[in-house]
Amino acid sequence: MPLVAHTQLPTFLRLQEEGEDILNPDRATHQHIRELHIGFLNIMPDAALEATERQFFRLVGACNQIAQFHIHPFTINGLPRSPEAQAHIDRYYETFEQLKLDGLDALIISGANVTHAHLQDEDFWQPLTEVFEWAKENVTSILCSCLATHALIQFCYGIERTRLPAKCWGVYAHKVIDRKHPLIAEINTRFDVPHSRFNAVFQEDLERHGVQTLVSSAEAGLHLAVSQDGFRIVFFQGHPEYDNISLLKEYKREVLRYISQEIDQYPPFPEHYFNQEAQAIFTRYANHVQEALDNHSPIDDFPEHDVEPFLDNTWRDTAKAVFNNWLGKVYQITNQDRRLPFMDGIDANNPLNL
Repeated sequence: MPLVAHTQLPTFLRLQEEGEDILNPDRATHQHIRELHIGFLNIMPDAALEATERQFFRLVGACNQIAQFHIHPFTINGLPRSPEAQAHIDRYYETFEQLKLDGLDALIISGANVTHAHLQDEDFWQPLTEVFEWAKENVTSILCSCLATHALIQFCYGIERTRLPAKCWGVYAHKVIDRKHPLIAEINTRFDVPHSRFNAVFQEDLERHGVQTLVSSAEAGLHLAVSQDGFRIVFFQGHPEYDNISLLKEYKREVLRYISQEIDQYPPFPEHYFNQEAQAIFTRYANHVQEALDNHSPIDDFPEHDVEPFLDNTWRDTAKAVFNNWLGKVYQITNQDRRLPFMDGIDANNPLNL
């Protein structure tokens, strides 16, 4: 069923223009269908704030469970915001305090950019842990992306992420480890997932604490895992929500940083992402940039539009399937009262009866 545009958040209009099925509140009230209320804690920086909204809203909206999806975006203190981003938040986002009163059936937590070596030193650490503490007791299932996964693993198990020798950056092949788990039922046994991170948590460390790995990559490591109970916390280390141009935008940002001399080395290509035609375009551009810098001459615009036709999305169908499985299980076990995490008779320590 579709997303319900229960607020004036511009993301609803943008997705509708892309062809997504968005239900207005008047039509929603005339459908005798159960609502699911999903919190979306967006802690991404300003440049990615609205794009991240669209990415996760799109995945939820693609689910075909018999429910109306109400997504409630909110954020926390400790994140620097421009006046424009803060105005967007003030106008369209809800408050954590109100959501605690209203209740949530599920919670998605985005990734974030950090400025300290240790996550507990970030200004947003304390507000983030407060959301964790409440959600663990009051929400059926929490789904974390990348940085949120690292933070919640540290908070729950005391495992700090490890700095990698080089950035894990690109689109990597993954394999399903446990085909019997409901989250990965009926999905491909091998599929791609984008990653973009300098740090990692490792399968062997998590398994010592009872965390179960469901999907991993020979190159990129762990991608999808679940808490000991099998469902209450879902960990993504990769970025299944990414658009086909997300890594292109990141590559552009790094090239522009080189041009402005913020970094010393011209950035490498994200792995397994650009095909030969795209690589040829960007290799010519890199040579042009270097020659222009050496001669103090003007630099042409970054040729992103020349490359976009060569970009493929090889991960979204699987991402949609996993989200569909996740929200389907939330639908089956959560209480009709969104302030309560489970219907009567569900064991919080084994909610899927695995």
